[in-house]
Amino acid sequence: MDWQGQKLAEQLMQILLLAFAAVSFGTGYVLGSFQMMMLIYAGGVFLTTLVTVPNWPFLNRHPLKWLDPSVAEKHPKPQQQQAVNLKKKPAKK
Repeated sequence: MDWQGQKLAEQLMQILLLAFAAVSFGTGYVLGSFQMMMLIYAGGVFLTTLVTVPNWPFLNRHPLKWLDPSVAEKHPKPQQQQAVNLKKKPAKK
């Protein structure tokens, strides 16, 4: 899954869960059944999981282009800076 695919999966998850929450609440309220509300919402969570978790082709439309190892070796790697000793010297009186 590429970066844009992750963003799309996140948006789909939020939209689907919100939609199923609204539908399940409305249905549960009209029917007066807490059990029906929970069953519809659980089904929505399951369906949302099936849509967003697997690595579907529509989530891989923008593949990453990795740098060839031979090209990467030509460029210097960033070096870590050494910690500088910043202790204050005692002042002479």
